[in-house]
Amino acid sequence: MQNVRSILQLLQRGFSGRKISRELSLSRNTVKLYAGRFTACAFSLAQLQQMDDAGLHAIAHADARQMEADPRTGFFKSRIDYFLAELKRTGVTKHLLWSEYKKENPSGYEYSQFCDLFAQYKKVSQATMHFVHTPTDVMMVDFAGDNLSYVDKATGALISCPVFVAVLPYSGYSFAIALSNAQQPNVIKALNLCLDYFGGVPLSVKCDNMKTAVSKSCRYEPVFTDTLVQWSLHNNTTLLAARVRKPRDKASVENEVKLVYQRIYAPLRDKVFFSLAELNAHIVEQLEVHHKCAFQKKDYSRFECFINQEKPLLLPLPADKYFITHATKAKVQRNYHITLGEDWHHYSVPFSFIGKIVNTIYDTDIVEIYHNHKRIALHARSFKPHAFTTIKEHMPENHQRHSEQQGWTSEYFLGQAVQVGPSTHLYMQGVLKAKKITEQAYTACLGILRLAKSYSPLRVEAACKRALGGQSFSYTTISNILNNNLDTIDSEQLFLFDMPEHTNLRGPEAYS
Repeated sequence: MQNVRSILQLLQRGFSGRKISRELSLSRNTVKLYAGRFTACAFSLAQLQQMDDAGLHAIAHADARQMEADPRTGFFKSRIDYFLAELKRTGVTKHLLWSEYKKENPSGYEYSQFCDLFAQYKKVSQATMHFVHTPTDVMMVDFAGDNLSYVDKATGALISCPVFVAVLPYSGYSFAIALSNAQQPNVIKALNLCLDYFGGVPLSVKCDNMKTAVSKSCRYEPVFTDTLVQWSLHNNTTLLAARVRKPRDKASVENEVKLVYQRIYAPLRDKVFFSLAELNAHIVEQLEVHHKCAFQKKDYSRFECFINQEKPLLLPLPADKYFITHATKAKVQRNYHITLGEDWHHYSVPFSFIGKIVNTIYDTDIVEIYHNHKRIALHARSFKPHAFTTIKEHMPENHQRHSEQQGWTSEYFLGQAVQVGPSTHLYMQGVLKAKKITEQAYTACLGILRLAKSYSPLRVEAACKRALGGQSFSYTTISNILNNNLDTIDSEQLFLFDMPEHTNLRGPEAYS
C-alpha cells in the first residue's frame, strides 16, 4: 500500500506515468494499471488519499474482486480437484484437460489463463506442514534410491550394494551402511548396527511399505512381518509405517537421503573399493564429517544436538542383539565342503568328516558347522554364489602342499630367504632373475630353502655368500658347495696360490 499511496501522491502533483515509474522504480505498466483504476472510480485523487488502507485496497484491486465474482472462476474452482487428480495419470497433459474443459464450458478461460489459474491453485493444494519433533520420539529409516559399489578382487566384477539410511529427526543425527542385499536378514542387521551407532533405542521406528518390513499395507493398521515384530519387541520399540505413496510422512529420512548423496556419495565418487568392509569404513568417516558440520544459520552441529539433548533420553540397548538364525543339514562332499543352499556357497570342514551328515547354523555374519553337537568349523558368511571358503587346516596334507604351490610368488620366496640371512636373500634374487620366466625359478628357490632344513641356515648362508662371487645362480651350485663342504673353507685361502708377478708376463703393449 505504500507504493499505491506514493503513486496517488505523484499523480496529484501532475507527474507523468513515465516519471512516476522512474521515481518509484516500478514498471510503467504497473503505474498505468493503478492510474487507470483510480481514474475509473467515482472518487477524486484527494478523496482517495483520505481513505484508509482497506478502502483504497478495494479500489486498487478492483479487477481481482471482479475475477472472484466471475462465474468462470467458480466453475474452474469446482473442477480443480479433478484436474489435479487427472494430471497424475499416464499421458494426461494440461492441454488435454483444457481441451476437455472448453468442450464442457465453451465460454471458459483460454489456455494461457487456464494454465495461470491452474498453477495458482496447485500451489495452494500443495501446502506443506511444519512438524515439531521431540527427542527420541521416532527413528525414520529408508533405502537410498542409488546404490554404491565395490570391485571384487577375485573376478574384477563391480558389486552393487543398496544403502540403508536412518535418521533421528529431532537432532538430524543419522546412520548409513552399504549392504550386500536388501533382504530381511540384512535389514535386521542394519537396524542392529544403527541402534549400536546411536547408543540407544528410540520410542518408535518408522519406515515405508517395503516388503521386508510390511506384509500388508493399510493406512490405519499396517501388518508388519513377524520377524520385524519380534525385533521391535526384543528392542522395546514400536513400529510405524508411512502411508502408501506418501513420502512426506517420513520427510526427514527423505531429506537425509538427499544429504547422504551430497555428503557421502559425492566425496566417494572417484574412489575404488575392494570389499564391502572397506566401503563401509569410508561411509562412517564421511558420516562423522557430516555430523560435525554446523547447521546452516545455526551455531551448533547435529553431533552436539544429539549428544546434549537426544542421546541421554534414548532407551537402553538390550543385553543381546536380535539375530535371525537358520539351521539346516548337509552332507560333507568328497571335496570336504558342504553347500549352503540359500547362497549356493561352499564351506570347508575337516577332511576326516567326508561323507558325514552335519548341522549348519548360520546368520548374516557367520556360518557354524556341528557334528554330534560339537562345532567342527566356523566361517564368515559369504554371499558369493558357487564360490568356496576353505580353511587350510581342513585340507589333507598333500592338498595343503599343492595349495601352497599355487600360492608361490617371488615375494614369498624372498621373504623366506630373509629369515635365512642377507646373502641368501641376495642369492635368491639372482636365482629369480636368472630365468626369463620367473615362475620357472620357483622350484630352485624351494630347493635352496629345503637345504636350510637338511643342513642348517648358517651353512646355507655361508654357501650363498661364497656363491655370490661367481656367475651362476642355481640350486645345483649351492647343493655342490654344501656337499663338498666348501662353505666351511675360508675364501681368503684361495688367494694363497695366486701366481706372483714376474717379467715374463706381457701386457697389451707387447702386441701393439
